[in-house]
Amino acid sequence: MLWKHSAGLHVVDLTHPITPDMPHWPGDPPTTLETWAALPVQGYRLGRLCIGEHSGTHIGTAAHVRRDGITLEQIPPEQLIRPAVVLDWRERAGAKPDALLTPAEIFRWEAENGRVPAGSVFLLCTGWSRWWPDASRYLGLDAAGGLHFPGLSPSTVRFLVEERDIVGLGIDTAGIDGGASQTLEANRILLDNARFHLENLTNLEHLPPKGAWLFIGALPLVGAGGSPARVLAWLPAGI
Repeated sequence: MLWKHSAGLHVVDLTHPITPDMPHWPGDPPTTLETWAALPVQGYRLGRLCIGEHSGTHIGTAAHVRRDGITLEQIPPEQLIRPAVVLDWRERAGAKPDALLTPAEIFRWEAENGRVPAGSVFLLCTGWSRWWPDASRYLGLDAAGGLHFPGLSPSTVRFLVEERDIVGLGIDTAGIDGGASQTLEANRILLDNARFHLENLTNLEHLPPKGAWLFIGALPLVGAGGSPARVLAWLPAGI
């Protein structure tokens, strides 16, 4: 989870391993990895991967919900290396699975850590990644097939976009809206304003409130609104 880099940095992997049995959003395509060439036969190993754009740890862009939205290959490279701020919400999220973060809780965070910087990625740590890869618990499936996991309220996303000018939002659940949302309004506000989301993150509890930087290894898929991504955080020594 935490590695010491030779350059004196600490690196935290925020990415879940990709496996066929990992949790998938209901209705999304399954993930498959099949052998295409094997060492004993062809002399080299090659597999064929089939995966949804929004499966596993992934990035989503405006094209996910907008016909004219930015697609993966159009993301400026500098947006994929960004400072991050982390709000640790594990206590509240663990007590109420359908809880939604409000602007008041951001004001409390800012009272201790300073203003959320413009151009940063806002990360919400709910602790939900502890249920991965148990799809039933991770998605909070009830008897009727409903989903239950924490997220952000639409007013909070609007505040972060319009008042704090963040470039993206990340969360360690299956979606920034929370599982009970029927409209995905928070996601639409974010993506309609040409920001991006990072979902199904992990290890956010190992990051400080401020000081970390993110590297988002998004595939430049032409015309796509999302991509599985290797997301890494690094911390200068002493943080």
